[in-house]
Amino acid sequence: MDDTSRDTPRLGLVGAGPWARMFTGPMLAASGAATFAGVWARRPEAAQEVASAHGVAVVDDLDELFATCDGVVFSLPPDVQATLAARAARAGVAVLLDKPVGLDTGQATELAAAIDEAGVPSQVILTNRYYDSMRSFLAEAASFDGYGGRASFFGNGCVPGTYFATPWRLAQGGLLDLGPHVLDALDAAIGPIVDIRARGDAHRLVLLECEHDGGRLSQAALSATSNQPGGLAVEVLGLDGGIGFDAAAFAADQARVEFATAMRRIVDEFVDCIGRRESHPLDVHRGLHLQRLIDRAAAQL
Repeated sequence: MDDTSRDTPRLGLVGAGPWARMFTGPMLAASGAATFAGVWARRPEAAQEVASAHGVAVVDDLDELFATCDGVVFSLPPDVQATLAARAARAGVAVLLDKPVGLDTGQATELAAAIDEAGVPSQVILTNRYYDSMRSFLAEAASFDGYGGRASFFGNGCVPGTYFATPWRLAQGGLLDLGPHVLDALDAAIGPIVDIRARGDAHRLVLLECEHDGGRLSQAALSATSNQPGGLAVEVLGLDGGIGFDAAAFAADQARVEFATAMRRIVDEFVDCIGRRESHPLDVHRGLHLQRLIDRAAAQL
């Protein structure tokens, strides 16, 4: 929508699950760069819970939310997100997407096409990419003479009864949930991944071997049933040693600071994209690239 009289863009929240309660709701409420315009969710009682926590309205009609917002933030299962984000794009609204952007490559492709056709900005919340420490690591990796690397992500999001054990995670396993973080980090630090091999079990442990542009190699291990709090770790290796990023090793104070920085930066950069009418470097096509890699790996398990 086009309303240049507003001081700040209006952003709505679509979804009211665990991530909305923990991250996207507080993120919108804390932002000084945008107005938190309201919450819509498939379950009205969940929408009311998130909206009440931040003193904003529940919007009963999703199209009404689109009509009154400059952008919408999604906290939904990937298949639901793919459908509703395409609907938002067709309504002319910028979209801030969760990862993965769809349940499979087909859904991600259709979403990217809808966003491209509508010409609206898109951005993906790959949380680690908005941390100061990750950005410093990637800046160093850009000039580091590396021949390969490794990554890992262990967590408990697919263990029944834990905070993030939503139906889609329990059904799909850790590759779809944690794979975007792992593959994005390796791809960004070492170079575009051009081939991937996988073995293991998505509901237990997945081992990946990636070939990057230029012949560099990397390995990764991930599990969302390790029943421990975890985080992304990635390392680039070369003749001069190695450089790395390790969210799993954050002290409590650093974790709080990085989390707060990510919340602020995500909204600030989304608002900038809306103002420039351009997509973020981490846009729907970045999500589509990661989805293709994940599907290629999943087919081998």
